[in-house]
Amino acid sequence: MKVSDYIISYIESRGVHVIFGYIGGMITHLVDSVSQNPNMQFIQTYHEQTAAIAAEGFAKESGLFGVAISTSGPGATNMMTGIADAYFDSIPVLYITGQVNTYEYKYDKPVRQQGFQETDIVSMVKSVTKYAKLIDKAEDIKYELDKALYIALSGRKGPVLLDLPMDIQREEINPETLIGYSGESILNNPLIAWEEIRLLMESSHRPMLLLGAGCCNSDMVLLNDFIRRHHFPVITSLMGRGAIDETYDNYIGMIGSYGNRCANMGVANADLLIALGTRLDTRQTGARLDQFLSNGHIIHVDIDDNELEYHRLLNRKKVNCTIDCFLQKEKEMPISLGDISEWNFFLHGLKQRYGQDAEIERFVENKSPYRFMQYFDSLTQTDDVICADIGQNQMWAAQTLRLKSGQKFVTSGGLAPMGFSLPVAIGCSFANPNKKVFSINGDGGFHMAIQSLMLISQYNLPIKVIILNNASLGMITQFQHLYFDDRMCGTTLNGGYRVPDIKSLSTAYGLPYFRLTVDRLDDPDLREEMQAAHNCIIECVVEGLTSVSPKLEYDKPISKPLPLLPEEEYKENMLLEA
Repeated sequence: MKVSDYIISYIESRGVHVIFGYIGGMITHLVDSVSQNPNMQFIQTYHEQTAAIAAEGFAKESGLFGVAISTSGPGATNMMTGIADAYFDSIPVLYITGQVNTYEYKYDKPVRQQGFQETDIVSMVKSVTKYAKLIDKAEDIKYELDKALYIALSGRKGPVLLDLPMDIQREEINPETLIGYSGESILNNPLIAWEEIRLLMESSHRPMLLLGAGCCNSDMVLLNDFIRRHHFPVITSLMGRGAIDETYDNYIGMIGSYGNRCANMGVANADLLIALGTRLDTRQTGARLDQFLSNGHIIHVDIDDNELEYHRLLNRKKVNCTIDCFLQKEKEMPISLGDISEWNFFLHGLKQRYGQDAEIERFVENKSPYRFMQYFDSLTQTDDVICADIGQNQMWAAQTLRLKSGQKFVTSGGLAPMGFSLPVAIGCSFANPNKKVFSINGDGGFHMAIQSLMLISQYNLPIKVIILNNASLGMITQFQHLYFDDRMCGTTLNGGYRVPDIKSLSTAYGLPYFRLTVDRLDDPDLREEMQAAHNCIIECVVEGLTSVSPKLEYDKPISKPLPLLPEEEYKENMLLEA
């Protein structure tokens, strides 16, 4: 059996039937092996970065792992953005790169390159993968596949990369003689100081639950039981969106630099924060760590011990275990939380006064992008997948959309590459072709990932592409307005930035096109047409400069985002400052 045939059969045996990639000379054996396997599908993605990010989407939607392949040299380096994104956002993906023949590879020779398109991709990606290995012996193939996927799927998940020289791919092997890899559990029966945790929870009068990205992969039955049994008020991080049905009465909103004002003010009033599966990075806490829950306590539950040990927040009880382990422990030894109905009533008041709809009416001058988000919120249904790109569009969506039961919110948090939404939506769609997918983009990110449109029309994927077109790079224009005296270099028409004709692009890629303006949001015929379309491009025309509100300035406490509330009003809504 040829090594490349074995690899594809191995991936099939693990339940994955789709491989994303861009064919090139050094992976022709692999791609041919996919084509010869009737249970596997190779998706030619028209750019390697599309393949790398689509594999992330496949992993997130399927609950398995994604697979992306590319040729050596520029093919491999083009995948690096997706690889890094998977690493920072803890997504299990197997990346396979072709490599020159072993007899052409330079190994340790002090030359830059020996074979054509030879690149030491393993060294390049070691800092953004959990495991990376050049396989230069055919008999190691099962061991390395076993090991790579074990590492990718164990503990804090993440990407792995295997680099395969062409002569190894075509070598013949006997699968019966191959030696595998078996690892030990990375986190087995962790010790939890439960009495300390119980004391913190039971002595709390104003507890709050923060759900991070790790909660999206947890046991939803356990999580919902924990929340509803204790009537916890809940906030989420950007990456924790979708971990809870946000129609839950005590859901307050999203925390962070661009979080909902009510959520940020709410957490500042809490005396205990139970943080599940979140790094508590400064995009959540703000840069003023000394003022984040300074008079309260944090129970910080994370599977990654390094995140717990090296975090700069000091007022934390560190719990190194999975979320499911923590929740199961509480179910076996339940806490007796006091009556927090008064606390929940206070938070409901904050949400009514400072929720996103109130924020838009009071503080946002150019409301049109938020109006579009409110409109699309009414179009989405349970179990839909919503993919957001990077920039203002991401924050308009995250601040405004209220996720319904079963909905997923897929975006990038750590690396945050523009051009993310379209390819990740494609990966989600291949993982579950029966789901409707909404891909939200700004005009800048859309332009970066434009080749992805071909896949939507080619495979008739049920993806609605939404483009908030303000003819600018809005997140940066907001910075330029605040800090650079409105010098809009590189971000607006006058600064040298252009947007292509989106209607013409829709025609070129064979996708239905709709043009949406604020004054047509009440048009029932247009709404019906857009809902009926299996896939389409919806261009939302946004005139004038735009902003995201609220927005936290650097070196300010999380409870005081811009625009600032009058000081007297602020104090009236802060229990700790009353």
